[in-house]
Amino acid sequence: MNPVLLDLGFLEIRWYSVIILVAALLALNLVIKEGQLWRIPEPFINNLFFYIIIFGIIGARLYFVLFNLDYYSNNLSEIYKIWQGGLAIHGGIIAGLLVTIIYGKKYKVQLFRLTDMIVVGLIFAQTIGRWGNFFNGEAHGAITTLEHLQSLHIPQFIINGMHIDGVYYEPTFLYESLWCLIGFVILLIVRRLKYIKVGQITSLYLIWYGIGRFFIEGMRTDSLMLGDFKMAQIISIIMIVMGILIFILKKGKSRFENRYNDPQNTVEVRF
Repeated sequence: MNPVLLDLGFLEIRWYSVIILVAALLALNLVIKEGQLWRIPEPFINNLFFYIIIFGIIGARLYFVLFNLDYYSNNLSEIYKIWQGGLAIHGGIIAGLLVTIIYGKKYKVQLFRLTDMIVVGLIFAQTIGRWGNFFNGEAHGAITTLEHLQSLHIPQFIINGMHIDGVYYEPTFLYESLWCLIGFVILLIVRRLKYIKVGQITSLYLIWYGIGRFFIEGMRTDSLMLGDFKMAQIISIIMIVMGILIFILKKGKSRFENRYNDPQNTVEVRF
């Protein structure tokens, strides 16, 4: 699979960059729509999103670089080349969360109201973003056979894309993309339920993504390691535990009302 979408000679436009951009824009649109549930002004969300994207990309890249420090310490000029891949989603989530905490405190907006909005867009962005890995020929699993891939009844172009350097690989990028898509649909449905509390949408995201990533990471061959352990699996366990705790702690809190015209939905944002 050719990772270059357009070669202008002086500039290469890569599929990875375009897909990440599309994923980010669609996520922003979803978060704006979620913000309408709470009457949160669109400019507030646009500004928050701007900082999340900037620092999220920086965080995702730094996370990746730190776990590949032996390589990047000898190839400093490669650190900024994010269009070639090498963005760790967990680093982006951590950086994005820190930005959201600071931004929410500044404008006195409850953290979990913000994260409940953001995770709906985030998991959809992850659904799309994984296809950037496909075009870069990364985030795949172990060596497999053509017969196995054909038995999965997946499109031929994916099978062709998983044929890298003469061998076929397990399409773990696809598994995670589909897992996130299912999670996105679940969040869309659950967020409308009458007795879902503020913070529980966030908790469900943490649990759902954590479970999926834990098992999918076990299949991958390009994992970031912490000693003998896969770092993504460690983070996934932390996400699951945090999600369960948040869900339980929020269970007795005030209801998450979903009616657009409900005055209780209004959040005063002095922006």
